Amino acid sequence: MENQPVQGVDIMAYAGKWFSLYSIPTFMDKHWRETIETYVIHPDGYYAVFTTYKVIGQEKRKYFRSKLFVVRGSRNARFKAQFVWPFKEDYWVIELADDYSYVVVGHPKHKYLFIMARKPEMDKALLNELIERCAKKGYPTAKLVSQEHKAVQPTPEKEHA
Repeated sequence: MENQPVQGVDIMAYAGKWFSLYSIPTFMDKHWRETIETYVIHPDGYYAVFTTYKVIGQEKRKYFRSKLFVVRGSRNARFKAQFVWPFKEDYWVIELADDYSYVVVGHPKHKYLFIMARKPEMDKALLNELIERCAKKGYPTAKLVSQEHKAVQPTPEKEHA
């Protein structure tokens, strides 16, 4: 399988909250867990990305802001992420659910990988399929790290006496 972006991304559908479930960490986020990213369309034509996370061993959530710019001619499937001005990093949408319930973000040189979903958990069979496809695309999936989200548990209904 080739490592390439999807055919296209609907900018409006992509906006919103994403739970980072598994990642091949970068130098910046290797100690982060329970990472949540919220993509907000900025009037200047980019996504303002608001990231909250916990550092391993700490309970207080921390906050980070970055920007995500569409690469012209990519049908919104390739972006440039800017964490520190003026540097930008490639950000490719390499897998995307038709209903935008999950996304896999990669890099042209396999430098990182993020599996994200709209919920803090994902069906294990689907997760395994995504990981297997990423491995076939050349990603070192053995380096994937869980973001250790605590799944939201449904409140049990009270039984009627």
